[in-house]
Amino acid sequence: MNITIISVGKLKEKYLKLGIDEYTKRLSAYANLKLIEVPDEKAPETLSEAEMEAVKNKEGERILAKIPADTYVITLEIEGKQLSSEQLATQLDQLATHGKSKIVFVIGGSLGLSEAVMKRSDFSLSFSKMTLPHQLMRLVLLEQVYRAFKINRNEPYHK
Repeated sequence: MNITIISVGKLKEKYLKLGIDEYTKRLSAYANLKLIEVPDEKAPETLSEAEMEAVKNKEGERILAKIPADTYVITLEIEGKQLSSEQLATQLDQLATHGKSKIVFVIGGSLGLSEAVMKRSDFSLSFSKMTLPHQLMRLVLLEQVYRAFKINRNEPYHK
């Protein structure tokens, strides 16, 4: 399986980089993994609705430019569907079974995703109704994808 994670913004925190490196290494036994960062749009702290949409649209263009046509796209959205770890494992397994072996996960910037990116999505996934830092979501997502592979292969994983 080929998994790509596209995320907005450069990862700066060392502790997150260490965790991401660890799960990237673990996942290499199960899938080809590619991590793509697209630049976030510089914007002041306070924005009007129109300015927020403009920022999301510019980031969205950068995201869409990195998504190949033949991939299954899963966007991370607060309003998406919440799955258990087992349900995510089942979904990834079913995608592979049905010939969808190229999967792209998309993590938006601090303002979320543009309408165009959400329309390109094949599945909208939510990890929580709570707002989580988009930088932290990279690590959480990698851990859950790794867990999904362990579940699908009936391999032990710490609880």
